Amino acid sequence: MRRLNNESPQSTTMQELCAEYRKNNAISRQEYETHRVKRGLRNPDGTGVMAGLTHVCNVHGYLIDDGDKIPDQGRLTYRGINIEDIVSGCQAEGRFGFEEVVWLLIFGKLPDRRQFGRICELLYENRELPEYFPEDMIIKAPSKNVMNKLARSVLALYSYDDDPEDMSLENNMRQSISLIARLPSIMAYSYQVKRRHFDKESMFFHPYEPGHRTAEAILNALRPDRKFTWEEAELLDLCMVLHAEHGGGNNSTFTTRVLTSAGTDIYSAIGAAIGSLKGFRHGGANHRVMNMMGEIMSHVGDWSDEEEVARYLEKILRKEAGDGSGLIYGMGHAIYTVSDPRAVILKEKAKALAAEKGYDKQLGLYEMVERISPRVFHEVTGKEKAICANVDFYSGLVYEMLGIPEELYTPMFAVSRIAGWCAHRIEELTTGGRIMRPAYRALPVRQRYVPLDQRQ
Repeated sequence: MRRLNNESPQSTTMQELCAEYRKNNAISRQEYETHRVKRGLRNPDGTGVMAGLTHVCNVHGYLIDDGDKIPDQGRLTYRGINIEDIVSGCQAEGRFGFEEVVWLLIFGKLPDRRQFGRICELLYENRELPEYFPEDMIIKAPSKNVMNKLARSVLALYSYDDDPEDMSLENNMRQSISLIARLPSIMAYSYQVKRRHFDKESMFFHPYEPGHRTAEAILNALRPDRKFTWEEAELLDLCMVLHAEHGGGNNSTFTTRVLTSAGTDIYSAIGAAIGSLKGFRHGGANHRVMNMMGEIMSHVGDWSDEEEVARYLEKILRKEAGDGSGLIYGMGHAIYTVSDPRAVILKEKAKALAAEKGYDKQLGLYEMVERISPRVFHEVTGKEKAICANVDFYSGLVYEMLGIPEELYTPMFAVSRIAGWCAHRIEELTTGGRIMRPAYRALPVRQRYVPLDQRQ
């Protein structure tokens, strides 16, 4: 379809139609309150409406005492195991953790040595895309946005599955492992084709190494010389472990469960989850953090001057700087109040790489913004609200230090979170049993039907 120029009569007509729509279809926030509708499926205190039960993950950030929400230290558990214990256990043994987390989330318990070896083998064996798939689905139809290409490619994999509609547990586990293995490959191909077609740069496709874990395979695919250090791969693996799962209530995981409850195939469910994650209110936060911090670095003369940094944060909150949203991106979370354990772990692990790559000053500025933002927020808004840095506050900086291109920040989130999506898909299949169907209160405006020639 031809795009209309803003000055054209057609465009003016469309603007008039939009104005007419807004006039006839407005629903105010007051109406939501009057009818006691929980906008965004949120309770009045900001907590999520209870929609289901899960064994997969628990996200803890506050206590409820006599109906009051009490801030508390953040805790994240995968299948009942604290994320801090998973990370420290893998690091103590000098190995990567994402593959272990995949097994844990899908099957419900930690793998023994044989099972750990098997999941690593399965992910490697499924990493290659089907024959001619890259040419037909990716190279012939480049996309400026890698997330759109991820969603399209996942849907296209339906055609390469001999039994895509089989809803059995065994088949969905097979499909899950295949998708978890292939999504990083789709990301790498999509990025290379995007570079060649839109950025006019060379593209390259490297073969995979049998001994590489997922984080290593990604760095191998993205770097022209295929070279990386153990420390770099370990840090990328940590990012993937921390992003792999975050409960059933986040938008993309809930999307997975909603579509699964309808009885659709796994490719449709995961494709929809990727579309959800692409939304700027969900998966794009680390990109916005990077833009915000870049602006702070450009406008603040002395990054070590706490008062100068605070004055610029005040401008951001007053919508006098930044993107005009009035938000300090990366600060605050729907559940975490005192701390986000993922941000705590990631910041601590990033310090060594920051020192090695000369990012000490940048990391110092990030830590200062994290430290003073709650005070500045209170001074500007007058609100008493516990806020902390979330994982997106530091993940963009980590990706930058690792040389991950900015357009892959959200796709990296997807290739990590697909482990959690698949775990929730399987749980919904085996324990849900009913299609999800929330209700919307109708607010009809009574009108009478008027013949066409009599309408004003």
